[in-house]
Amino acid sequence: LDKVRTMVWREARRTGEARKGAKDPIKGARWALLKNESDLTAGQKARLEYIAGTNGTLWRAYKLKEELRMILRQPADEARVLLLRWSGKAASSGIDPFTGLGEKIGRRCEDIVRTIRSGLSNARLEAVNNKIKTTIKIGYGYRNLDNLIALVMLKCGGLDLTLPGHQ
Repeated sequence: LDKVRTMVWREARRTGEARKGAKDPIKGARWALLKNESDLTAGQKARLEYIAGTNGTLWRAYKLKEELRMILRQPADEARVLLLRWSGKAASSGIDPFTGLGEKIGRRCEDIVRTIRSGLSNARLEAVNNKIKTTIKIGYGYRNLDNLIALVMLKCGGLDLTLPGHQ
């Protein structure tokens, strides 16, 4: 969706349709477009209403994103049918990023349904990766790689150490 927003904004700037001087509603709508519909603020809802009235491509892309988000919350058996229908709709939408996504979801539908059925995600793995990256940034400048590896192991190892003088 963000790729579509960027393409639409660039096209509006190229053709002169984007408002100059004032805050551009398309450029400023990034977070409104990416947030869940239920979590929008009043200002973000107003931006989406503006987009709905002025830019059909971006609005269709937003609706496709919201529809996919709702499908992924359905039980696995219902999700299979809805995913196949959505992938066909996205593949024939004429919106380049969604065309490719629709084709990929159509090919990987069974894998997605298995993931929905199992309820597993890679959230913990991503959290550990983020913790490692943060630790590496903190440890920037270590002369010895072994010390950095020890720091990562200490932070990600799950040990609850109490240092002397700290309670």
